[in-house]
Amino acid sequence: MKNLTTKLSLAAALTLAMGTFGAQAAHADEAVADNVVTGNVALTSDYRYRGLSQSRGHVALQGGADYTHNPSGLYAGVWASTIKWITDLDGDANVEIDLYGGKRGEFGPGISYDVGGLYYAYPSNGLTPSANTFEVYGQLGYGPGYIKYSHSTTNLFGTADSKGSGYLDIGTNVEVSPGLTLNIHAGHQRVAHNSAFSYSDYKIGLTKDVGFASVAVAVIKAQTDLYVSPVNGKNLAKSGLVLTVSKTF
Repeated sequence: MKNLTTKLSLAAALTLAMGTFGAQAAHADEAVADNVVTGNVALTSDYRYRGLSQSRGHVALQGGADYTHNPSGLYAGVWASTIKWITDLDGDANVEIDLYGGKRGEFGPGISYDVGGLYYAYPSNGLTPSANTFEVYGQLGYGPGYIKYSHSTTNLFGTADSKGSGYLDIGTNVEVSPGLTLNIHAGHQRVAHNSAFSYSDYKIGLTKDVGFASVAVAVIKAQTDLYVSPVNGKNLAKSGLVLTVSKTF
């Protein structure tokens, strides 16, 4: 998410999304269970969402769980991260909780789709308008590339009169050698009725499967100078090197 002044999840990562929810994979000659539940944990040097730091450049602890019904492609999940941006704005929330669900599948060989909804919750955040945000999204993929659009049906992360904002995400995750993946992303956040807050963001990084965990390193930047921490004056959008160690089980 993130913040508007910011809210940077997913994101995944996940994308990073961070945003971007993990797909279940299996070898063609192996049976795939109808119902699959997985968990995930991560430690990141800076929680970035749509290019903006959600943790004021500090370490964040993250984790979640996903359920997938493979015959239908339906899925649901929950994910959470420690944050700092709401307390920086005199709110009262130290955690972000994302609830999401949708359906993914294929139109044909190599052509995938993913549609769903995502609710970003900041318990007792105390901001006006509330930081809580709901988005619907749709994604098309071809091979390792994808294009995704997310559309807010509420105000966007506490920004007044911003209902109908949209985020366009284009990227690719290419395996350059066994266990090593190149991650490239470009995005644009349009903030409805608040065009000064609109911006583009970029990421380039590598993810390495080291067996017991995955290690990712990425350079991330957002092209804006308007997202500044009121606590220490730090530019939350400036270029930064982010290190993330994660485990799915």
